[in-house]
Amino acid sequence: MALDKILSIGGKPGLFKLLTQTRSGFVGESLLDGKRITVGMRSNVSVLSEIAIYTLEEEVPLREVFQKIKEKENGNKTGISHKAEKIELEEYFFEILPNYDEDRVYASDIKKIVQWYNILVDNKITDFAEADNDKAVVETSEEE
Repeated sequence: MALDKILSIGGKPGLFKLLTQTRSGFVGESLLDGKRITVGMRSNVSVLSEIAIYTLEEEVPLREVFQKIKEKENGNKTGISHKAEKIELEEYFFEILPNYDEDRVYASDIKKIVQWYNILVDNKITDFAEADNDKAVVETSEEE
């Protein structure tokens, strides 16, 4: 399952898999406990494939950060808990993304990233490759 089907919902713990869209929102299934919830359009929802992390030069897509964590951890869960001290989280993240913008990426952001990565690994969602490859092929063939 690609990251474009995984959601973070404001006020709800963990991550959710997008099951279906409705007229007034969508139905999601928790990756933590499997419970289904209906979410309205007014809820604060983020699709993981649309999230990027600030670095000193550019914004790095979250999937690339997950891929770097996966490489560091050999596909296993992180060696650090999302509940670790702020300094430990920052040191860990510095190993993953040495040029991240420390002024714009907070410890709370790093906690979420570590927690989300571990949830994804628990649910065997570890393919962080870019989902836009198909679009790129279509766009280049149309230009010819």
